[in-house]
Amino acid sequence: MQTITSTSYPVHFQENGYKELSTFINQKNITTVFILVDENSNEHCLPILQQELTVDVTFEIIEVESGEINKNLGTCMSVWQALTDLGADRKSLLINIGGGVITDMGGFIASTYKRGIEFVNIPTTLLSMVDASVGGKTGVDLGVLKNQIGIFADPQMVLIDPIYLQTVSEKEITSGMAEIIKYGLTYDQTLWEKFSEKTAEINIIDIIHRSIEIKNEVVLEDQFEGGLRKILNFGHTIGHAVESHFLESKDKKTLTHGEAIALGMITETYISNKLFNFPLKDLEDIKKTIITIFGIVPVLKSDYPTIIDLMKHDKKNVNGQVNFVLLEGIEKYKIDCKVSTDLIEEALDYYLA
Repeated sequence: MQTITSTSYPVHFQENGYKELSTFINQKNITTVFILVDENSNEHCLPILQQELTVDVTFEIIEVESGEINKNLGTCMSVWQALTDLGADRKSLLINIGGGVITDMGGFIASTYKRGIEFVNIPTTLLSMVDASVGGKTGVDLGVLKNQIGIFADPQMVLIDPIYLQTVSEKEITSGMAEIIKYGLTYDQTLWEKFSEKTAEINIIDIIHRSIEIKNEVVLEDQFEGGLRKILNFGHTIGHAVESHFLESKDKKTLTHGEAIALGMITETYISNKLFNFPLKDLEDIKKTIITIFGIVPVLKSDYPTIIDLMKHDKKNVNGQVNFVLLEGIEKYKIDCKVSTDLIEEALDYYLA
């Protein structure tokens, strides 16, 4: 699989990735290699990495607890302290191996420790491969508000190997499909058609590569989200709010990111239909396809006010105004759209109908 060159770093695939990472470690004057894992990637993914690398350096393993609930400054503090206790210096390297929580948080930890040490990301879930692997965004959550604290910082490289998908649940694989569908609806109709039963075969490796290509094309044109890159937020305005609400509520089961974004894409496509005449036939096809894959999130009408209130804290807002990415058609997007509360509630009603 051909390497993809992003803003200042390469995204390598499979065997070539391990070869390039080994060469990088051997040729750089790296004092110590630290590897950030959670309990899952420590058990299932780290042995694969260690077997594939051909290097003669000391590895120090730092393990944190898995899950979005632990993607916070408290966890960062514990990792910064561990790096300090283990003697990390400015020529140390941090390898982040895990899902999006690990790569987002690990990038933030590395880029702020001693004003920045080098890091490498090895995403192990489908979601992190197709979304978090490209774009230079690092960060952690502030309470239930997603990615409120962070900076843009590029890794030295990203290594993609679908073998790690064998270590995660089917539910996590499905979660990653939401971001791929987003790329299809906003940027590449052919990719969307693979999910809407117009194309029989879905080759996961090819889809991962194409998804990373799409995100990279967007990021190269608009690195700091001034225009085009905003399309990557489609489905996320409502989706993130629902995800945060379910994370915060003691009586609700935490959602996967994909489940929340799936809801967000259906509701935001409904709003697109009402405001910009997005074709009704396509809206119904999108709803049917996405619900077939993800099922229905059990949102209640009593949840609506909290969900709408959480949208007001979205990091993409300007002057307190919630901004949506909407669609006039597949591959035809509109950014910075204003939507009334009544229409948001109507869209949630449509999702549940």
